[in-house]
Amino acid sequence: MPNYTINFAPPFNIVRLSHVEWVVTDLGYSKAYYVDLVGYHLEEETSDTLYLRGMEELNHHSLILKKGDVPKVNRIGFKVFSADDLEKAYRYFEGLGQPVVWVEKHAQGKTFHTTDPFGVPLEFYYQMERVSDILQKYHLYHGARIQRIDHANLFHNDVNAATEFYVSQLGFRVTEATVIEQADPDTPYVATWLHRKGGVHDIAFTNGTGPRLHHLGVWMPSVQDIIHLCDSMAAAGLRECLERGPGRHGISNAFFLYMRDQDGHRLEPYVSDYQTMDPDHPARIWDLDDPMRQTLWGQAAPRSWFELGSVFKGLEPQPSKLDATPIIAPE
Repeated sequence: MPNYTINFAPPFNIVRLSHVEWVVTDLGYSKAYYVDLVGYHLEEETSDTLYLRGMEELNHHSLILKKGDVPKVNRIGFKVFSADDLEKAYRYFEGLGQPVVWVEKHAQGKTFHTTDPFGVPLEFYYQMERVSDILQKYHLYHGARIQRIDHANLFHNDVNAATEFYVSQLGFRVTEATVIEQADPDTPYVATWLHRKGGVHDIAFTNGTGPRLHHLGVWMPSVQDIIHLCDSMAAAGLRECLERGPGRHGISNAFFLYMRDQDGHRLEPYVSDYQTMDPDHPARIWDLDDPMRQTLWGQAAPRSWFELGSVFKGLEPQPSKLDATPIIAPE
């Protein structure tokens, strides 16, 4: 299987996944869905944009919802360690020949846009507006009480090339991976989970037509909050939004739920992964046909979970280079 050299001294220092920007077709629906039911804190609202954050987050936003005619993902945002790292990041992507442009972003300091070598639109910044601490203002909690952003999972048409770039160039580390067959020394990666912040993942790549965004993962306070979210969605007449779960993954150990809004954007509220900050933390490797990899317990994933995702702005998804059949729930 691939064994990419981790770059412990990357050209610039990424701290973590910071935020994602989605285009939605109905802000009224999205406000009721993400704020009232899911439990994001509405930090700011304009005529065409909602800025949302979790209850423990001190940055102005971790999810931006912008009104538009066609649902899509505008950007994935990463926070870098320093102003110097931001300049280094700009020069690095410029040197790769990727498009780079400084932009003005609401509630953020100096920010630039670029794409990775596969066309995924990225945003990098160092400072974001600090907002009030509401972690222990429990009277403001509502819905399922989202705490913080955790990861972005992408369908990718070339998981191995994407993993090599993010590991050997940008300093991400693989925590878990799926291969076709571990006994085969030439077996390729089918999916990888990579981190910067010391959790299981900031970004993950899953084999499929892509790149597309599979889901945004958000941290919840407890299993009971996920159960409450299921009750609330059903009572609100949105039972069809509950795509998969609750259940527990073998990969990452997460107790999970997957849900899709009317625009098709998928959210994974979850709890219970683990720490990976040791530089010699070993990766867990799973065979594709191991049923406990995908679902330690609970129902297997439906076909929609492997086929439906959110497209990125300006990026035409390409067929996967790898033929790998996952375990799909009976229809």
